[in-house]
Amino acid sequence: MTNTLHPTTTEREIFSVSQLNRQARQLLETHLPLLWVEGELSNVSTPSSGHWYFTLKDEQAQVRCCMFRNRNMLVRFKPQQGQHVLLRARVSLYEGRGDYQIIAEHMEEAGSGALQRAFDELKHKLSQEGLFNEAHKKALPPLPKHIGVITSPTGAAIRDVLSVLERRFPGIPVTVIPVAVQGKESAPQIVKAIDLANRCGLFDVLLLTRGGGSMEDLWSFNEESVARAIFNSKLPIVCGVGHEVDFTIADFVADLRAPTPSAAAELLVPDGDDWLDKFIGFEVLLEEAMLRRLQQWQKHLHNLRQRLRHPRERLEQQAQRLDNLELRLKNHIHKLLANYKNQLIQLRLRQQAHHPQIRLAQLSERIKNAQTRLHTAQHRLIDRKKQALGESVRMLNTLSPLSTLERGYALVTDTQTRKVISDSDQVIPGSEISARLAHGELICRVQSIRK
Repeated sequence: MTNTLHPTTTEREIFSVSQLNRQARQLLETHLPLLWVEGELSNVSTPSSGHWYFTLKDEQAQVRCCMFRNRNMLVRFKPQQGQHVLLRARVSLYEGRGDYQIIAEHMEEAGSGALQRAFDELKHKLSQEGLFNEAHKKALPPLPKHIGVITSPTGAAIRDVLSVLERRFPGIPVTVIPVAVQGKESAPQIVKAIDLANRCGLFDVLLLTRGGGSMEDLWSFNEESVARAIFNSKLPIVCGVGHEVDFTIADFVADLRAPTPSAAAELLVPDGDDWLDKFIGFEVLLEEAMLRRLQQWQKHLHNLRQRLRHPRERLEQQAQRLDNLELRLKNHIHKLLANYKNQLIQLRLRQQAHHPQIRLAQLSERIKNAQTRLHTAQHRLIDRKKQALGESVRMLNTLSPLSTLERGYALVTDTQTRKVISDSDQVIPGSEISARLAHGELICRVQSIRK
């Protein structure tokens, strides 16, 4: 029986330390492009081998660097401690110690000269516009169907490119689009060639390349028109211009930069031998997978055989299940009939409760009760009104002037003007006045007045 908790070594891929470091280095070198790095030199060491070892640092970090002899021989100055430099480098890993480092391909001081200033200004301008952004970089096809090479048909670069392509993957067709690679006519021809390659529909990737030279020789690849043509290309473009120490604006705009034409060709196509090794590995994996699958099916078939039983047992089980279903069906029918009977009884009771005679009797009783309550409310309302009227009469009698006259007082008025006399100054001797009593009225004449 297979132990699934501890897989065999055929199911695990075990790395040695050297294999791990080698794959880590390959990942770093293949997934990170050549970079421009700026910083200050420190710990500069120049051993007898001719290689340079130093540390590049800024205010916050530092990184170990190496520049091999064949590269530093092209540097026109001797690096000094504390010197500020600009490196064109690739990220790598030193397998012997597992140390992360960068390999310098080119070193220069701060830009100098008119061409360098123009180069820096255009580089800054295009960078601000986003032409160098990684987001705009187009991915290269893993296996190109047709490669277009934009270069001089007579230069050494095309021979190197074709040689590498033939060696690595000879089955891929290659078409050379001839252009001048230096001089006044070079930039327009390159722009036209890129446009033609995009319109013809033959290629799925382009290689823009030429051999090394001075900055003046390579200036066509620093022209703004060429940079914008590369950026606007719908086809991915690999740029391999000059030697490893040579950098152009086209390198930054291109979807991938290679240090040399030969390196560009190597980046364009896979190694046929590697693919063959992969196919051999896939063949082994397929055989192992098929073997595991057959073993699984054999185990599954064995389990099915163990579970297989005589048909009579199956029939007996089905017969017993049928009897149980029949019994459950009968019980369910009886329950349904009982529920229907109960519902019928409830409906009859509800119907009797809503019979018209019963309803009329209930309404008649409600009318009698309403009449009784109405008579009772009328009598109570009349009694309250009578009581309120009596209170009002008593209060009116209390406030009436006639009640004052009952106590012996009189209401004196002028017989002519009928004005009430409340002051002796309102009359003169001989005036005729009227005195209103509780019962009757007196007509009097004033004989004299007392103050």
